[in-house]
Amino acid sequence: MRALKDAAITALVALGLFVPLVGLRTDVGPSGELVLRQRWGDVVILVALAFVGRLALLGWRGWRGDPKPASAARTEALRKAGLFVAPVLLGLAVLLPFIPGTGRYELDLGILVLTYVMLGWGLNIVVGLAGLLDLGYVAFYAVGAYSYALLATTFGLSFWICLPLAGLLAAFWGVLLGFPVLRLRGDYLAIVTLAFGEIIRVVLLNWVSLTNGPNGISGIPRPTFFGLTFSMSGEPDTFAGFFGIEPSPVHRVIFLYYLILGLALLTNWVSIRLRRQPLGRAWEALREDEIACRALGINVTTTKLTAFALGAMFAGIAGSFFATRQGFISPESFTFIESAIILAIVVLGGMGSQIGIAIAALVMIGGFEVFRDLDEWRMLVFGGAMVLIMVARPRGLVGHRTPSVVLRERRAIGAEHVAEGHG
Repeated sequence: MRALKDAAITALVALGLFVPLVGLRTDVGPSGELVLRQRWGDVVILVALAFVGRLALLGWRGWRGDPKPASAARTEALRKAGLFVAPVLLGLAVLLPFIPGTGRYELDLGILVLTYVMLGWGLNIVVGLAGLLDLGYVAFYAVGAYSYALLATTFGLSFWICLPLAGLLAAFWGVLLGFPVLRLRGDYLAIVTLAFGEIIRVVLLNWVSLTNGPNGISGIPRPTFFGLTFSMSGEPDTFAGFFGIEPSPVHRVIFLYYLILGLALLTNWVSIRLRRQPLGRAWEALREDEIACRALGINVTTTKLTAFALGAMFAGIAGSFFATRQGFISPESFTFIESAIILAIVVLGGMGSQIGIAIAALVMIGGFEVFRDLDEWRMLVFGGAMVLIMVARPRGLVGHRTPSVVLRERRAIGAEHVAEGHG
């Protein structure tokens, strides 16, 4: 009876949500006027699914009992498995363009996945290592994209000069965000960072003289391969003409793929190196207990600002790559849903876990391309899969608290020391 009551309450909440969101929809009529279309059958199906799903979840929990966190031995086994999985994934990523059957679609999907892997690793510095909940990470992504677009179109600077400049400008904005939120933690920090992301989007939308407003910026220059353009003319100063090969549009896609792969690996290498330095240990101490961190004499202000700045820098670099890949950017590309997806990748992969974030990005971005034909129902499948993952693995695919640096011997720390929902 308790389970039925709980499931009934879930169904009522779902009914209150789905009636305005799904049951009523505005469409364009035959003569151009707005027509209110009613879809009560879809609402009934969704409410029934919520009722049955909640009942099944409660029954599964009753059969399984209280979930037991992974022990230290299991955590150590996962770490050793990661040592094998990481080289395999890296090898597949390097050889992807040469695998038989790989076409333009697979390469574009690989570029998209690697972009989110890089963004996830950048946000992992802020959320996973320093323990600072950031819901406005897409703002730095937008700053990097617009910085590159404006520098390249206004001053004619090359991609290789604009790339570090965009990262530095994004890091500067990361520091500006860090100063007002030094005293905030938890939910209050999340609200402020969310507001910061919306402020950046609104500024990009309304500062028409600089950003061209909702029309965006077009004609963004493409990167070159040591000065060689990827033109189809076959001239000697092009990539195909210099190497004496047949011109093909795939050459530029392959170059962009390896470019984002190199940028993602650079992000991973810097993150791993910093974790073993005093700065990385200060981040981990701040994540575990800020009061104890202050008692140890660690400068909390500097520690937070460096986390925000470095995370923002990698987001800015990823944003500049996004701008040069698309050739066009607008504020519509940097909405809150992007921050939510990146944060979901970090949480589902396991906060602080590099390999977990890579697997989560591969599953969430690449795997859900299978459901693209479902149109508007695709997000429902996306959300349902996230719920299932968090029910089965509430601390992420690879959740652990093993320190990056040890004194004498490494001891695996189980997932029972990872607080659910708090890193």
